[in-house]
Amino acid sequence: MKRPLEGIRVLEMGQLIAGPFAGKMLAEFGADVIKIEPPGTGDPLRKWRLLHEGTSVWWAVQSRNKKSVTLDLRSTEGQDVARQLIAQSDVLIENFRPGTLEGWNLGWDELQQINPGLIMLRVSGYGQSGPYRDRPGFGVVAEAMGGLRHLTGEPGRTPVRVGVSLGDSLSALHGVIGILLALRHREQQDGQGQVVDVALYESVFNMMESLLPEYSAFGVVRESAGSSLPGIAPTNAYQCRDGKYALIAGNGDSIFLRLMELIGRSDLGDDPALAQNDGRVKHVERIDTAIGEWTAQRSLEDVLAALTEMRIPAGRIYDVADIAADPHYKARGMIVDAQLPDGTPIQVPGIVPKLSATPGAIVHAAPALGDHTDEVLGDLGIDADTRAAWRARSVI
Repeated sequence: MKRPLEGIRVLEMGQLIAGPFAGKMLAEFGADVIKIEPPGTGDPLRKWRLLHEGTSVWWAVQSRNKKSVTLDLRSTEGQDVARQLIAQSDVLIENFRPGTLEGWNLGWDELQQINPGLIMLRVSGYGQSGPYRDRPGFGVVAEAMGGLRHLTGEPGRTPVRVGVSLGDSLSALHGVIGILLALRHREQQDGQGQVVDVALYESVFNMMESLLPEYSAFGVVRESAGSSLPGIAPTNAYQCRDGKYALIAGNGDSIFLRLMELIGRSDLGDDPALAQNDGRVKHVERIDTAIGEWTAQRSLEDVLAALTEMRIPAGRIYDVADIAADPHYKARGMIVDAQLPDGTPIQVPGIVPKLSATPGAIVHAAPALGDHTDEVLGDLGIDADTRAAWRARSVI
């Protein structure tokens, strides 16, 4: 079955998370993604987190379906090869600090002359313009600047980070959206390419919902609130008899009525002051206490069964062991059996989003460093003797 991005060639110059995550998604939906890595060391992600036979198991997810080409972009020969590849590419992904590619004679003005239809995704901490453009930026810093870190954790305590690189991944998603929009524009405008400028902090800030309007209209600085969601009630994690927590979202008006009926508090459900969310917010402590008293008398399984029966959104708080064992994850194809290069079995996440007619696919495993260097450079007409000489000088 044909995937929607087949025929699109992507040159990925990014490292670690944001740029490569965008490349991963494009590759899953059919794009031919050629990943450029520094000779000898490769993408630093190869050594991040837990390693198997010297390579991160994260690599098996982040780089599946891609081709690996080693190339020293600081060398004249490497830059020349890069230009040849860019001339044949639809998309270039890079997430270096602004100005880095320009220092390698691979800036947008030059590349646009080589390939007027090129779409260039540039991911950086603060964007390609503005007073902070030259600062180094990582996703965790962007989460702080974008407003997310201030909202996480318990009130009055040190703000905590989300346990994954959310700022990077959000930026990758914005980058993929930008690429798809730019491809559509190119179709409509006689092949005209453009730059997609994604800043890590802006990708986080874009998720901050009503944070800024509330401040500008009311002077309200939203603070961390633990497990609750301020301004929307009831939504919280409630402890059950067995010490486990049920996450209950009873904030819809009709859902709230059913929830109060279930817990035997029709007095709250019938109270006109609590009929809509703005009224419930004013009495959220009373409502949370009532729900918490009900869950405290029951096991988590009994609580969730009762809530599901009454069509009230609720769930347990999963750890990865729960995820790996969950039948719904498996039924939806979100737990995929794979193998590491030495044959060791491993499970990896499935593909999202799910398209009914042209779904994504895992076609081949993540490559070893430089697996496709000879193939790709050979296709450019660079002969074996030249490649051997370059390899001896660590150009490739």
